[in-house]
Amino acid sequence: MNVETKCLHAGYEPQNGEPRQLPIYQSTTWKYDSSDDMGKLFDLEASGYFYTRLQNPTNDLVAAKIAALEGGVAGMLTSSGQAANFFALFNICETGSHIVASSAIYGGTYNLLGVTMKKMGIDVTFVDQTLSEEELQKAFRPNTRAVFGETITNPTVSVFDIEKFARLAHGNGVPLIVDNTFATPVNCRPIEFGADIVTHSTTKYMDGHATGVGGAIVDSGNFDWMAHADKYPGMTTPDESYHGIVYAEKFGKLGYITKATSQLMRDLGSIQSPMNAFYLNNGLESLHVRMDRHCDNALKIARFLKAQDKVAWIHYPNLEGDDNYELAQKYLPNGSCGVIAFAVKGGRDAAIRFMDSLKLMIIATHVADARTCLLHPASHTHRQLTDEQLREAGVAPDLIRLSVGLENADDLIADLQQALDRI
Repeated sequence: MNVETKCLHAGYEPQNGEPRQLPIYQSTTWKYDSSDDMGKLFDLEASGYFYTRLQNPTNDLVAAKIAALEGGVAGMLTSSGQAANFFALFNICETGSHIVASSAIYGGTYNLLGVTMKKMGIDVTFVDQTLSEEELQKAFRPNTRAVFGETITNPTVSVFDIEKFARLAHGNGVPLIVDNTFATPVNCRPIEFGADIVTHSTTKYMDGHATGVGGAIVDSGNFDWMAHADKYPGMTTPDESYHGIVYAEKFGKLGYITKATSQLMRDLGSIQSPMNAFYLNNGLESLHVRMDRHCDNALKIARFLKAQDKVAWIHYPNLEGDDNYELAQKYLPNGSCGVIAFAVKGGRDAAIRFMDSLKLMIIATHVADARTCLLHPASHTHRQLTDEQLREAGVAPDLIRLSVGLENADDLIADLQQALDRI
């Protein structure tokens, strides 16, 4: 099936007499007729459900749809995009491990890697993703266990060169993990370019309506854990908490997701609720239609902003002349996303006056929603940082993140015009 059809039909396939819509299994527990039946589940000797903290049928069917969209072998849902990125990395890292990550990633993920996981004894080297492979190779260490980046960075909307980083990762015997939140599998499928694991904040375009927080992990099944057994003991040596199971041996290509589910979700419990998974599935069914409109609107608005004297600069990957235009043509030929980074002349004060003058667009911390919203990171999400610290984090002090929604583009342009007229 093509991606548009998968949005509607992958994952849940109702049989004769079954509900047409995905059922919500709003239950914490399942009944079994014998102690032995349930015991087999706890030994991972049989498939099934016994407690929603680990698995739930609604969640698994939605995860299967996302895995199909990305071209992976298996997937799992988490409580948020942050949880998805943490699980994706922590599933193969431990105290003493090292991660190479793009410095342009979302600030929350930057903090997760650079502060929280560092406290757990997992080190990280942040790199300029535009550097040559020769320069980037210097960041790798004998204890490097993963490479991490975002298809389209948040909030700077730069394009990650997936094939370049896949070569580096595989040349060093480690997997490449790519957060594909902004592009979605409608516009880019990182696995096709060499990524091994893909993550999402499903809260964004996949949900699309600011309804439910969630995350997802998809494994390609392509990374050979046994070939690098010394680096990944959690995958290749017996797990004493599950009677000595070796995940990569017993479950093969399903080993990575099985371990993340049976071990990390068991112990950390960052589940997505079945109700949120149901909302997410509703969003996925229209994802292909919405992404077309988001990208079409965003390109029209990017072209409008580029022509305005009061606009200092603008970044949008599919805008002709953008620094990332060639990479976008390679990885995102059908469109990137609805997010634009730009600035108005006059710095922070002018940015605030401009945003406060908008009437249709709303100021919100959210992004990738059906409704247009925007944010000035220096005044909001990053307000604790100085201008110098902002630049070190790759966020210009005057940057405005504009998430273009599904409204009529002419109405959005009119709102932008009247706000620009006020500064």
